[in-house]
Amino acid sequence: MRKKIAAANWKMNLTIQEGKELVNSILNEIQSIPEGKELIFAVPFPYITEIETQLKGHQNTSVAAQNISNLKAGAYTGEVCGFMLQSIATKYVIIGHSERRMYFHETNEVTKSKVDLALEYKISPLFCCGEPLEIRESGSQNEFVYKQVEESLFHLDAENIQKVVIAYEPIWAIGTGLTASSEQAQEMHAAIRNLLSSKYGHNVAENISILYGGSVKANNAAELFAMKDVDGGLVGGASLDAHEFAAIVKAL
Repeated sequence: MRKKIAAANWKMNLTIQEGKELVNSILNEIQSIPEGKELIFAVPFPYITEIETQLKGHQNTSVAAQNISNLKAGAYTGEVCGFMLQSIATKYVIIGHSERRMYFHETNEVTKSKVDLALEYKISPLFCCGEPLEIRESGSQNEFVYKQVEESLFHLDAENIQKVVIAYEPIWAIGTGLTASSEQAQEMHAAIRNLLSSKYGHNVAENISILYGGSVKANNAAELFAMKDVDGGLVGGASLDAHEFAAIVKAL
């Protein structure tokens, strides 16, 4: 049975003290996370260990890194690699976020390398895919997303693909004021799951969590999460507000 997940992506925000206070406020509001569900905080690199320590004793909560190098080790100043993240017990890492693709020109080949290195070091990829506005308007969004998934993930065997969490983020609905309807989200999530099924079979596809990442908020989370193939959310801006994000978590 696939997990229902609420993942907070802090991006490049908050001091460590602000972050710890935010986590504390969220945990106080939600009290506990039941089995079959998971709360993930994707925090800046310097905060990983402290937030992991803060979450000790809180079941079904985890920390994610926001990025991983596509290089294994060596003279690459400023990079953070897989064995470093493994050494501090990082459970998840975001790979292929639209901002990484846009601002740092990450290709499907680069994200493929990152997926492989994450899995080598026992870290579960939180793999992002999604189309920009011009692709959505042209009606070719499925083909665009299929290519991202196929080129970065379809070299994996059935065992390893089930260690990946997929996050569909329609780029045109992130910070633009435009919002994908629940039906649009479900349509793409179902298309991704059908694509996985065609490659790995129905049982494997049904075991992979697919999150929605397009401006999830407290007022639309319950409706989105009620969709058959939407298994939770990768939440950006709303995850920086304790009350707002706690309401999203409760909507799981």
